[in-house]
Amino acid sequence: MKRLADFRLQLGKRQYVPIVIGGMGVDISARGLALEAARLGGIGHISDAMLPTVVDKEQGTKFVRNKLQRYKFNAANSDKAVVQFDLADVAEATRLHVGKTMEAKRGEGAIFINCMEKLTMNNPAGTLTARLNAAMDAGIEGITLSAGLHLGTFSLIESHPRFRDVNLGIIVSSARALKLFLKKSSRTGRLPDYVIVEGPLAGGHLGFGMDWAEYDLKSIVQEVLLFLEEAGLDIPVIPAGGIFSGSEGVEHLQSGCAAIQVATRFTITPECGLPPDVKQSYLKAEPEDIVVNMISPTGYPLRMLRDSPAIGSGARPNCEAYGYLLDRNGNCAYIDAYNAAVAASPDSAHVRVMDKTCLCTQFRRFKVWTCGHNASRLKETALRLVDGSYALPSAEHVFDDYRFSIDYAVHPPLADGVDDPDARSRPAKVS
Repeated sequence: MKRLADFRLQLGKRQYVPIVIGGMGVDISARGLALEAARLGGIGHISDAMLPTVVDKEQGTKFVRNKLQRYKFNAANSDKAVVQFDLADVAEATRLHVGKTMEAKRGEGAIFINCMEKLTMNNPAGTLTARLNAAMDAGIEGITLSAGLHLGTFSLIESHPRFRDVNLGIIVSSARALKLFLKKSSRTGRLPDYVIVEGPLAGGHLGFGMDWAEYDLKSIVQEVLLFLEEAGLDIPVIPAGGIFSGSEGVEHLQSGCAAIQVATRFTITPECGLPPDVKQSYLKAEPEDIVVNMISPTGYPLRMLRDSPAIGSGARPNCEAYGYLLDRNGNCAYIDAYNAAVAASPDSAHVRVMDKTCLCTQFRRFKVWTCGHNASRLKETALRLVDGSYALPSAEHVFDDYRFSIDYAVHPPLADGVDDPDARSRPAKVS
């Protein structure tokens, strides 16, 4: 049986362990998690979601406070068109976060950043350009474009000195989406360095409708591989969504893929940014606890744990401080949903908004418990303690379990955190 360790991902002149840890915002794929992936020879993502907020928390800056002071006069107004991000602040927050990460990097792997098009910030093109350019300025090794078609994104950054040498990739959920992206980006004379094909079992926002269960990752991947072959394009393809073991990853690589992207199994590691009690909720989840709903203001379905505190929360819109999902006209679907809930219950002290949630507020507070379809299997990967809680496996253990396991093996850590390299190569059927 082959292992993922028997393969290498080639990007440009460099080779990597073919394991990519996906970018989970807001600061769920924290710096420490990405650094571990790089140290171990793979690729780790940080997320650029709400970086002014993240940097305020970790480095003591005051981006959020200053923005709130600037626009607090508008707090009671439902029209948020006037609320704009200072592009210099957006760029500086990105440089600070990326720069500190790159300074700490060790190992032969790489650090990429996940950049969401749906993070429109009341100025889609302006804020996206500022974020991408600042990440390249700060030395990021790769940029993965996500949450949108990104049809014009390459043209926004083609004048940057690093446009030709930084690794640029795109997340798609169909061959059709990839075709559109390549057609629109072709005028820059620049192909993506890799394509991540995200299937319907992924965590967080999905590139499908509520008919997601009618789709299959392997089928979509094969459609993408066939399209690239027929077009004469040699672009590495990286499947993502629902890949829970190394042997499942090997199947993809043997069918023509270059690497795998994984995320959910790393949510319970100490290096992940989620609070410890939330990690225990992930570990205790059963299949019926994992739902796909439409509470995201982005319009995309969202996979999460059904007891996520964000569901039904009636947080007051705080766009003057945050406002990361405001469109170019200053609108957000959550504002409309909140106002409708208030109008329906004007005398209620605690408004419940069931059909949407304020992602800015709730992601910042780690109240949106996004996860992959197979999150209920996480308990197979950790040791249960006497008190009923679970010991958290290290990011290195999970990474190496993907890298070295064979057959259908998923190995929880050994007692007292001791790892046994020999155990990684022993088949261990999971019940």
